[in-house]
Amino acid sequence: MTTPAGTTRPDGAGRRLDRKLGNIAAGRYTPADFVIADAKDADMAFGLAAGGPADDAPGSRHRTRAEYLGAMRALAAQGELDILLASASNGERLAEEGSLEDTTLAIRANDSTDIWSQRGGCYPALPSRPFRTADLTAIRPFCDLVLYSLTFNNDLDRDLATLEAYRTFRPEAAALGIRHFLEVFNPNAPAGLAPEQVGTFVNDSIMRTLAGVTREHRPLFLKVAYNGSDTLAELAGHDPSVVVGVLGGSAGTTRDTFELLHRAERHGARVALFGRKIQRAESQLDLVSLLRPVVTGELSPADAVRAYHDALARAGIAPRRTLEADLEVTDPVLRSE
Repeated sequence: MTTPAGTTRPDGAGRRLDRKLGNIAAGRYTPADFVIADAKDADMAFGLAAGGPADDAPGSRHRTRAEYLGAMRALAAQGELDILLASASNGERLAEEGSLEDTTLAIRANDSTDIWSQRGGCYPALPSRPFRTADLTAIRPFCDLVLYSLTFNNDLDRDLATLEAYRTFRPEAAALGIRHFLEVFNPNAPAGLAPEQVGTFVNDSIMRTLAGVTREHRPLFLKVAYNGSDTLAELAGHDPSVVVGVLGGSAGTTRDTFELLHRAERHGARVALFGRKIQRAESQLDLVSLLRPVVTGELSPADAVRAYHDALARAGIAPRRTLEADLEVTDPVLRSE
């Protein structure tokens, strides 16, 4: 069996993620250990439209699979990402090519119905049902890290089915030597939950779930929505052995991207997994190159936006928004704080 892409090898390649997570787990965290991931698994949700429009013209075609893969190769070669999350089919292609450099490959292990976002579809509005397309035995030869996602809706039957599917997954993955990180979405069709209850409901659901999971089957880290600084700090501070990461959500403005990163790190997050925030940027490479300076405090979120626009100007790329508009915080949760 070949060594899975992105795992520890005798030549030392692929150890960066493990070093960072080791420092975090040992209480030696510094901002240099913050884990940055690009979620390029949108084909598991949006299908053909995963790559986004090729340009901003009305009716623009969507980027092809080849273009989507090209963006992944370029980001891996840049060397700023710690993790590249992809579908099994795209991850297999990148691993076979040896395109990942020191970036750890991760594969989306399950695609429950709440992420099924075909054009014209209605699935995300219906209560999530567990489902898995990917075959772990087929993934293992080229990758040993996967993402597993859960969505709780305060619906007993649906949530029970979700937990039973996760219980089946954990020993199967462990037996194959596959590690996982756990994504817990906010409810997509909540039953009897007021908006102000969502964050604490998700926090309690996570910790209730993990309370019955022993070390061998536990996730490396979490991926959750940013439900405000207090909710994040509560989750991150409850148990230092649980490493908390934030997901990016909608694309928003460039200020939204950098502001979310800054506030999340300040309130205890140690991982950021951004999908549309990177994918929909005018220049993915320039955006990603500015994430680390925001985490370390070298740049404020506002200064990072200005630096990004300067980079676009140097490259001759027209920004979608004026600098003034792109400096606005538009995300509702960020604006409310």
